[in-house]
Amino acid sequence: MAKRSFSMLEILLIFLLVMMTAITVSLLTLLFVTSGTIENNKDSGNHGFSTTQHTAVSQSSTATQAFSTTPEPPLLQNFSGYHIGVGRADCTGQVSDINLMGFGKAGQNAQGLLTRLYSRAVIMAEPNGSNPVVFVSIEIGMVSQRLRLEVLSRLKSKYGSLYRRDNVILSGTHTHSGPAGFFQYTLFVLASEGFSNRTFEYMVSGIMKSIDIAHQNMKPGKIFINKGDVTGVQINRSPTSYLLNPWSERARYSSNTEREMVVLKMVDLNRTELGLISWFAIHPVSMNNTNHLVNSDNVGYAAYLFEQEKNRGYLPGQGPFVAAFASSALGDVSPNILGPQCIDTGESCDNANSSCPIGGPMMCMAKGPGHDMLDSTQIIGQTMYQRAKELYDSASQEVTGPVASVHQWVNMTDVTVWLNSTHTAKTCKPALGYSFAAGTIDGVSGLNFTQGKTETDPFWESLRDQLLGKPSYEIKECHKPKPVLLHTGEITRPHPWHPDIVDVQMITLGSLAIAAVPGELTTMSGRRLREGIQAEFASYGMKDMTVAISGLCNVYTHYITTYEEYQAQRYEAASTIYGPHTLSAYIQLFRALAKAIATDTVANMSSGPEPPVFKQLIPPLIPNIVDRAPIGRNFGDVLEPLRPQYRVGEVAEVTFVGANPKNSAENQTHETFLTVEKYEDPTAAWHVMYNDASWETRFYWHKGLLGQSNATIEWHIPETAHPGIYRIRYFGHHRKQELLKPAVILSFEGTSSAFEVVTT
Repeated sequence: MAKRSFSMLEILLIFLLVMMTAITVSLLTLLFVTSGTIENNKDSGNHGFSTTQHTAVSQSSTATQAFSTTPEPPLLQNFSGYHIGVGRADCTGQVSDINLMGFGKAGQNAQGLLTRLYSRAVIMAEPNGSNPVVFVSIEIGMVSQRLRLEVLSRLKSKYGSLYRRDNVILSGTHTHSGPAGFFQYTLFVLASEGFSNRTFEYMVSGIMKSIDIAHQNMKPGKIFINKGDVTGVQINRSPTSYLLNPWSERARYSSNTEREMVVLKMVDLNRTELGLISWFAIHPVSMNNTNHLVNSDNVGYAAYLFEQEKNRGYLPGQGPFVAAFASSALGDVSPNILGPQCIDTGESCDNANSSCPIGGPMMCMAKGPGHDMLDSTQIIGQTMYQRAKELYDSASQEVTGPVASVHQWVNMTDVTVWLNSTHTAKTCKPALGYSFAAGTIDGVSGLNFTQGKTETDPFWESLRDQLLGKPSYEIKECHKPKPVLLHTGEITRPHPWHPDIVDVQMITLGSLAIAAVPGELTTMSGRRLREGIQAEFASYGMKDMTVAISGLCNVYTHYITTYEEYQAQRYEAASTIYGPHTLSAYIQLFRALAKAIATDTVANMSSGPEPPVFKQLIPPLIPNIVDRAPIGRNFGDVLEPLRPQYRVGEVAEVTFVGANPKNSAENQTHETFLTVEKYEDPTAAWHVMYNDASWETRFYWHKGLLGQSNATIEWHIPETAHPGIYRIRYFGHHRKQELLKPAVILSFEGTSSAFEVVTT
């Protein structure tokens, strides 16, 4: 056998892995020497930038009001429809000193803000106010188990048994440009570079506030449903895997992506518009892994456009109408519709390994339709918004019928799957394959791994065995043909690396079923699950059920491919952590939920094994340090001023003496990092025209040395801007600490000089 030679990249990786091991051991030693827990470090639960809505919950009522286990009798009960409430609240979290969650790329940390992230809640109940169900779409990468358990705990404390694990669905939009740090399982904690209690609290509080607002806004109304195809925004990023599904099955569909969008339109009895929920299968990865600005990506832009259309006169994030663009079966669906191309030559690399002749997989990247990723985000989002608006405006089929909900916790490592009447198979303990480390055409990992790998590599095997121990024979056999790279289900230090206990959940409103899936279904997986649920309902007389697949719900478990797609071991299959029969297990479990609802036997279902809550999680690797202004300067001073005049279409840019934006995630002094204000002569006052939730603004934070930093604000002046006198303001917080005293966080402001905007 020839002697193995190592490339410079592999030598560097070995060095980095050794260093990471040393750092991890040091951190764990420090962690377990100290006796503090996450609970000991929790703040009051209040965070900055709480965006006010048209109908808001007052601070006093939020803090002190006790709610009974059942809602107060509604004013109107004798009507056909539902009680409906909608709410929206900021859940952005940190926009600095934290990794962005989704691509898993080292060094892709937050360095500012493009748009705020929002939690959007919809509560729907029977006409008499009974049987409420809550659907929350959250602009984050995914919902972690720790996040859901904390929200359920706080809901129980505030509302008693009104909102529970069975009737509350939390779904992530799957933006890859939101902050990480809100997980409890070790693999995700390591990917996040620690657990950020600051961001965790911010998200939990935002989710709670959106539900509180929806609860307060409950009123009689009607729900209408519509469905239609969206074209020109998707490609299948693993088409060779899709082709492994049976031809007879594929022949029933016109596309290798699911193009159907499901839209719910909600109005009150006076036909006043309340909001919408849209489910559509698309990865929010128009913003690629070179991005460093927190934002909600393409689905967030669609929600932004819809809410701006319906909430005229309000700033982004404000106004009564709520538009939730939720995730669906997006596992193999990319918005980068120009397809994978070799970066150096422009040639297609749409092959089974997503690899280029020169440079291999690291040179193969998919491109969106725009001239850059921001432009692509807006093009894809605009198309989704426009189609959703058409479906919303033409929605005429009313949703009627009883409300029901069902939930189970399931040990996904030990599900017996009936393949037919005589043969069974089992799910596996979690494990990730080699192709997981390759990434996808939407964001390659930068490591020397290739998609479609079905054999192990002696080098990586040896390195893994020395650092993490050897995977068992049982886990390797169970996952075949996946070559196991990380046997996460057998690694338990400092805590388990992946969940064993997962949520399966469903809510129904008449002929609509919402299936809350704890992962990313591929296109064909989503179709099979939908058909399985529909067939189960039909077998008990509930025909013509519409099944909305809601993805990234309640706990994150990576991907769910079909058995046939699993054989190819591309990224999605390598990330199907419970083995080749994962989809079959979920279909079986969700059919059981459907049967329980159809036969009115929900009360007889076992709740299942409750998931754990871990304490003493690895803290963030980046410490909190004191902010410092340059000598002779103050926080908020202008360093690089604006010009006296700009034309529409130009970019007004100003730089201030800044402080770390993560400080602003700990208080409520300001609602925004920036405002663009216009001077109005009649009132002799400045009026806010744009904030940091506006897509026309950018907030960049530039980290310097020894606590010094700058903040740059850009306003991309739109064609719709009115001529006149403007100014830009900056709002921040700096950390100050005196000798032998605890640190304090102090607010500050900065204001640019006035400038004129003229038309072209």
